Amino acid sequence: MPGRIEDYALIGDMQTAALVCRDGSIDWLCFPRFDSPACFAALLGSENNGRWLIAPQAGGTAARRRYRGDSLILETEWDTEDGTVRVIDFMPPRGEAPDIVRIVEGVSGRVPVRCELRLRFDYGRVIPWVRRIGGDLGAIAGPDAMWLRTPVDLHGEDFTTLGEFTVAAGERVPFVLTWHPSHLPAPTPVDPEHALIDTEELWREWVKTCGYEGEWRDAVVRSLITLKALTYAPTGGVVAAPTTSLPEDLGGERNWDYRYCWLRDATITLEALLHGGFVEEAKAWREWLLRAVAGTAEDLQIMYGVAGERRLQEWEADWLSGYENSRPVRIGNAAVDQLQLDVYGEVIDAMYLSLRAGAPPNDNAWSIQAQLMEFLEGHWREPDEGIWEVRGPRRHFVHSKVMAWVAADRVVHMIEDYGRPGESPRWRALREEIHREVCEKGYDAERNTFTQSYGKPHLDAALLLIPRVGFLPPTDPRVIGTVEAIERELMVDGFLLRYRTDKAVDPLAGDEGAFLACSFWLADALHMTGRHAEGRALFERLLELRNDVGLLSEEYDPRHRRLVGNMPQAFSHVPLVRTAHNLSGRHELSHHPHD
Repeated sequence: MPGRIEDYALIGDMQTAALVCRDGSIDWLCFPRFDSPACFAALLGSENNGRWLIAPQAGGTAARRRYRGDSLILETEWDTEDGTVRVIDFMPPRGEAPDIVRIVEGVSGRVPVRCELRLRFDYGRVIPWVRRIGGDLGAIAGPDAMWLRTPVDLHGEDFTTLGEFTVAAGERVPFVLTWHPSHLPAPTPVDPEHALIDTEELWREWVKTCGYEGEWRDAVVRSLITLKALTYAPTGGVVAAPTTSLPEDLGGERNWDYRYCWLRDATITLEALLHGGFVEEAKAWREWLLRAVAGTAEDLQIMYGVAGERRLQEWEADWLSGYENSRPVRIGNAAVDQLQLDVYGEVIDAMYLSLRAGAPPNDNAWSIQAQLMEFLEGHWREPDEGIWEVRGPRRHFVHSKVMAWVAADRVVHMIEDYGRPGESPRWRALREEIHREVCEKGYDAERNTFTQSYGKPHLDAALLLIPRVGFLPPTDPRVIGTVEAIERELMVDGFLLRYRTDKAVDPLAGDEGAFLACSFWLADALHMTGRHAEGRALFERLLELRNDVGLLSEEYDPRHRRLVGNMPQAFSHVPLVRTAHNLSGRHELSHHPHD
């Protein structure tokens, strides 16, 4: 069985990533990209679907683990009767080919160690042909080839590569696993010790750029490192998570593939990076965005592949049993075809944010924004699937309308404050029209709260963003009433649900956990409405949900007191950075009051 979701740590090279369990097993890895078929898929099945275990022969979970300083180099330590052993796991900067390096280091005594490598290409379905060439082990199946280089004697048994050795205090035993296309010659091997130095230097230099000096700096920096790790370096695209189908409801069907670039997620990630002082990453993201959305405005998708791919068809890997029998295991994401009007506001707000942060005006970007606004002008009155991608009938979601208002508002400010060419009166009129309709149709005067959609009683945690985006000031009684209503109706064990999974809203079976981003939004809203101590207390409770190496998944299940959903989740780490800034009294980049 795989570990608990919170038992996993992340390593990566900013083109792909792996999850390492506390027992020393790499249970998830896709080579060569985040969205490539997995070669270790035990996370979604069993060890027979592929994994790589290096741990003491005595077994068990590690006594402790940590990242080495402000890096993505993982150090895992076991204390055994024979002594203490450490495994150093990392992925060096991508050179000729992607590599995973594992260095076993003796800390004290003499510890017997076991290596067990089960390579399974195509999401655990294909067993490769394994052969030894010289001192290296090669595995080939179809388009994929892997090489394992180590001084340890290895042998094959039951389609598994095994090795046993003893490491004494002060000794270091390396393993290097390298992927390459099977039709090409084996790449030049990396030197594991040099690769370790290079990797540590890369992260040290990157973190130097961080300008955050407020409270909770360790949590903020770890979140920023995680967001950097989820960035596909060749294009600047940011994936929502490196995993697929980790369930929102243990044993249920709410399992989705998050290895793609959502415009919404990427936009708020841009904000977090700018808050941290990482302007180059923000520029790269803007360039990715411009390439991805190029074309007619009606063809805008809510998500794309890491290089801007548009076809992300969803299918089911029915040979995988699913994480803790949570089926189906989905590859691809059918939500790519949904209409989510809020995305238009997110994209235009991101462009505005770039200008405010000092990015030079971009005529191509402005041309695309003009097309998006013209489309939105003619379609904002339509129902859509909304921010949560509900797989039910389209509705007039209030958050979507608010974000349409944001689009108009930001365009007005870009024209009037930054001299961009355009018809300011036209967009001012649209802004007022949207604002008037939302306040008339999206507000329940009897309950003193905005609602999830027009004419329906349901609430939605996304309504907490109303003051943050400047639609209404935090002191407005309607904002205060909405915050209080959401606390009453969506709070579970001190954290927030996105919405109640009423079948009239969400037709899928089962429930889901508390959505961590929404709980961060509540901490922001409490702070903005003057309830500073409560906002701070909630934020610190959220920090306690992070695992031992500072990572958060998408949700928290209060019934089982476990993290659930894909891991680690950008949409959880981004609001952590934002809320830390707000509670620390830092300058807010994106908030612009309605004038």
